[in-house]
Amino acid sequence: VTYLAESFFDTMVISLFSSWNSLCHKFVMSNLEHSSKPTVQELLSKPKEEIIALLGSIYEHSSWVAEEFYDTYLISTNSESSIHNIRDLFQALSSIVDKSSHAQKLQLLNSHPDLCEKIEKLKTLTKASQEEQSKAGLNTLTESERTKFHTLNSTYKSKFNFPFILAVRNATKYTVLSAIEGRIHLTPEAEFLGALHQVHKIAWMRILAAFRITDRKGFLTCHVLDTANGIPAANMKIKLHRISPGGKREFIREYITNEDGRLTGGPALKDEEFIVGTYEWTFYVGDYFARKNAKTSGTPFLDEVPLRFGIDDPEEHYHVPLLVSPWSYSTYRGS
Repeated sequence: VTYLAESFFDTMVISLFSSWNSLCHKFVMSNLEHSSKPTVQELLSKPKEEIIALLGSIYEHSSWVAEEFYDTYLISTNSESSIHNIRDLFQALSSIVDKSSHAQKLQLLNSHPDLCEKIEKLKTLTKASQEEQSKAGLNTLTESERTKFHTLNSTYKSKFNFPFILAVRNATKYTVLSAIEGRIHLTPEAEFLGALHQVHKIAWMRILAAFRITDRKGFLTCHVLDTANGIPAANMKIKLHRISPGGKREFIREYITNEDGRLTGGPALKDEEFIVGTYEWTFYVGDYFARKNAKTSGTPFLDEVPLRFGIDDPEEHYHVPLLVSPWSYSTYRGS
């Protein structure tokens, strides 16, 4: 018995030590990766070669965008004073693309890979494209899905003369298949503009991933209105979770609305907590309407109302309210 107890204790200690080592390694690596990223201002102070090296891959295989940015904003007009954050940087780069010739835009579109590249071909893509396509699950296309996509993609390229492009970092393979089915019927002029819009979305997400963001100006707020009674929903419990790319829910905080139906203490997220990603409010509307003695069914039509939303810009205010009755609810992005 003593031997078994000692053996069990040793196993538990080794297991805990191993788990602790793993957590420490992940924490250190995460911090190292974060600290190795420059801020926008740090990048602009570097030599031309380093600026081009980092910005050259923002637009797929189109370093000419970064080179023109350097010549236009850092040499010709000394406009670096107008570039303060990632939004300013993105607007500068995207304006260069928008003002370029039709031939340059077409070349940029044709620089992008087909979205249904098989997993064995991912090594031919840029590192950013590999990550984007893998996260979308495009390396898990079944044979029937791959056949369908190849057929649609072939028709698409024959019609438009450039590959189908979609910002897939936050999409799934079902989103991709639905999008190409919808866009294949557009006019060449409309799809050309739509494809460029997707290219800009991809560039924005790559900028977010490439830079260390400090002094965030964005924040998250909420307001709950009881539309059944025409009043603010006071004393409603709300929980906020962050949703990881793998779908794991990370609890952030619990709130109780004040007399105005808002969160006591100001924004739910701000400063370093205000991170680009997917979030979810959970509104406990069943408890709220029970307190109001609302005439609801035995099994409430609405009890806990989850509301999943995305934050895409660390510099902006995201106001995500809820308008609710015992029988319906709606939301919008407010200000």
